[in-house]
Amino acid sequence: MVLDRRVFLRDLGWGAMGLVISPFAACSTPPTQVTTTLPSPSVTTGARAGTTLATQPEPRAAGRWERVDLGFVSAYVLARGGEAAVVDTGVAGSADAIEEVLVGMALGWESVGHVILTHSHRDHVGSIAQVLERAGSATAYAGVDDIPDIDAPRTVEGVSDGDIVFGLEIIATPGHTPGHICVLDPAGGVLVAGDALNGSDGGVAGPNPEFTADMDTALRSVVKLAALRFDTLLFGHGEPVEGEADQAVAALAAS
Repeated sequence: MVLDRRVFLRDLGWGAMGLVISPFAACSTPPTQVTTTLPSPSVTTGARAGTTLATQPEPRAAGRWERVDLGFVSAYVLARGGEAAVVDTGVAGSADAIEEVLVGMALGWESVGHVILTHSHRDHVGSIAQVLERAGSATAYAGVDDIPDIDAPRTVEGVSDGDIVFGLEIIATPGHTPGHICVLDPAGGVLVAGDALNGSDGGVAGPNPEFTADMDTALRSVVKLAALRFDTLLFGHGEPVEGEADQAVAALAAS
């Protein structure tokens, strides 16, 4: 799927909770799995929120996102008002691909003020040194419990459930790793799931037990995500789901 620039969904609330029992290969070829699939994608509009670490997001102008497709893994650029956040950095040597996406969005490394790492696995943090070198003014963030396993050239700030970075809400989703986090744009209706969820054949699948440190905790984190509202779901592994993505997660949880 080739993703054009997107604008985000406005004024979303909360969804329903459930129980998930669905393995999926997050970092390799997927095993047999239970997935949910929705109709063809839709493009929606909306707003985004503030730029500093806070406790509650504040509405701001509409934003956009682009996928950095690195093959078996993806990073993402979330941009608004000439500023950007990079979510995950991919494997080592991925900085050029991230730069290409920034240029395509009419941005540069000077626009990157935030680098958010969903977790410490090397396919998600492998280019953190390159990215922070090029984005010299950016602050890096990760879940507190994963920071000891991240080798970065400067301090990585610890974030916890409910913290706000660049108007994006940090959702603590431990299990895949102890400090795994997801990144929610509550105003834009976009969830970056890292490896807490995975894409499969246009639908949604659960975490991969082979690479998950604590599967029981990871499944409880999926139940937590099923209570959120978002229209677009972006994965570390798999094709994004656009349009009623929260319903797909709720259906997966209910299964």
